[in-house]
Amino acid sequence: MKLDRLLAITMALLNQTRVSATELAERFEVSLRTIYRDMEAINQAGIPIVSFAGSDGGYEMMPGYRIEKQMLSLDDFTAICSALRGAKSATGSSDINGLLERVGALMPKSVSSNASVPIDMDFQPVPNDKEKIEPLHTAIRALRLVHFSYLDSKGQETERMIEPMGLFLKGYVWYLYGYCLTRADIRVFRLSRILHLQSLSETFVRRNYTLQDVEQQFMGQANFQKVRAVLRFQPAVRTRVRDEFGFDEVTDHPDGTMSVIAHYSSAERAVRNILSYSSHVTVLEPSELVEELIRHITNMARNYRIN
Repeated sequence: MKLDRLLAITMALLNQTRVSATELAERFEVSLRTIYRDMEAINQAGIPIVSFAGSDGGYEMMPGYRIEKQMLSLDDFTAICSALRGAKSATGSSDINGLLERVGALMPKSVSSNASVPIDMDFQPVPNDKEKIEPLHTAIRALRLVHFSYLDSKGQETERMIEPMGLFLKGYVWYLYGYCLTRADIRVFRLSRILHLQSLSETFVRRNYTLQDVEQQFMGQANFQKVRAVLRFQPAVRTRVRDEFGFDEVTDHPDGTMSVIAHYSSAERAVRNILSYSSHVTVLEPSELVEELIRHITNMARNYRIN
């Protein structure tokens, strides 16, 4: 659309020192004559554009002209750009390139050329998840139903018909939330467990749910303090323990071992996490959890022939 192109040209001029007509024509896939008419329209709209002839000629925004930018600080701008780059790494959307350019155009020129982004956010999902993000994102925007098979935590596979509402990243894991027609309720799905994803032609009317509603519903149901365990770790896993449990939760001992009071939402999750530390961890309490671990280890040993 012409209006979109005029806005994009204006932002490009705000963000660059000088842009040639040929460069603009190639970028927007229009003729030079169209670019000349666009420049005239922008001038008539009250935005002062100066043209320069010659081999290094082109168009510039008149010196001293600016859009009001006091609403956001430089830190605000860099944080927004950082988040947008992270979103681009996840979705691969080309639309974000234009948005980054428009946001960059609003940064004060005195600092925008030298400004660095202090935080680099990389939200890129694993390949298995990434191939699902684009079709799900398209279905969400087009309000189209999706169908897939879903694996629950126990390995049970069910068929689902979903009104997709949004994607979100939590704890390095990508999720889809939407209204499940199969269960007649709002649901959250981990992307790595979605199989045989299909976007359908049927459309739907979006229900009055937000991500905040979903978080309140499911976080309210979850009890992350259900299982309390006292663990003792060997020095070899010191770094991982610090990464996973934080410095405040860890008690150091003179022999180099560490004690942690850990909380899990279920005994199953506790066992899975503790076993991932192999022989570098000992469960001190509760006794019920120790017995559960012994059962799992015994069953694991049956899978191997010991000579």
